[in-house]
Amino acid sequence: MILNHITPTYRFVRYGSQFEPEKDTLVLDVGMKTVPGIIDHHHPDAEPECTASLIVKYPSLVLNHIERERTANLKIITHRRPDFDAVTSIFLVLKLLETGEVDPTMEKIAGYTKLVDSASLPKDWDLPSTPYAILRALFLKIRKRNNEAYTARVRTGLRFVKFLYGSSKKGYKIFQNRSLFAGIDRYEHAIKKAEDDYFDYLYDLERCQILSLNLPLVSSLGKKKVDGLIARNPRSYLFKDWARRDATHTTLKQGFSFLMTNFGSTRYILGVDPEMGIYLKGLGDLLNHKEAEQRKRENRPFTERWYEGNCPLFNFRIIDSPQDISSLSHQEIVDTILKFSQS
Repeated sequence: MILNHITPTYRFVRYGSQFEPEKDTLVLDVGMKTVPGIIDHHHPDAEPECTASLIVKYPSLVLNHIERERTANLKIITHRRPDFDAVTSIFLVLKLLETGEVDPTMEKIAGYTKLVDSASLPKDWDLPSTPYAILRALFLKIRKRNNEAYTARVRTGLRFVKFLYGSSKKGYKIFQNRSLFAGIDRYEHAIKKAEDDYFDYLYDLERCQILSLNLPLVSSLGKKKVDGLIARNPRSYLFKDWARRDATHTTLKQGFSFLMTNFGSTRYILGVDPEMGIYLKGLGDLLNHKEAEQRKRENRPFTERWYEGNCPLFNFRIIDSPQDISSLSHQEIVDTILKFSQS
């Protein structure tokens, strides 16, 4: 995928990697700072934006660092397993280098990406036909591994975002428009994959632990009672999205507002629904404290911490386990969540 004959080389790094600006290099959705040449929102000093929305808000972060006439050696660094924000950000910087300015369609795509990255897509939207769900389905078809897979995700994502951009420029609605994808096999198949995924969610739900939690409110003192769900290795790739929309199987009829999902017993992701006005501030500290104690017993270095979602866009609504694999057992993590709820 090229724009204006720009063919960057790509490098994929661990989440949380830190960088300093380099010539002919753009660092996107990673880097832990927001300066010319490095555009990331995963740090406490960032604005409440995703990387894509930072690009359209501050195009000088790109244009003051990369000369538009000299892109032959352009390198782009982003995180492993590039997601919607990462690939959209790459598209936007390439388009910016092509045209030299931000246009309304770029702003529209960046605004949608911010909804995706903050897990704030409206629940009444037709999930299977959203660009978010379609791109996730397209990613599932990639059978390569490691860097080859990450490069394929970028190419697939750029092709898709280019389609959205071109369709919007022609006047079509691109975010709630199932008919936009009609007649295009790869997109129709992706929508069907997303529709079928709901049945995988129901399969997963039968094997989940359902619990009731009291979680702190963001805007005031006190806590709010919510329904929670703990899933091990879910089949559903849209598990989080179906769960938060699931008023049928929840006690409070508001969807599962807290989710803990583990993947292969090596990664745990905890998160809450932004719409519910709750967050997990303090739970990351508890997990890191227990992690430190357990690693001390194991004589294992504590160099990787639980990520607490301590950036303005996430505002402590997401927690991710250490990248070198937590020393805590599944049950120890669940017990810590229950302790946090009861405190």
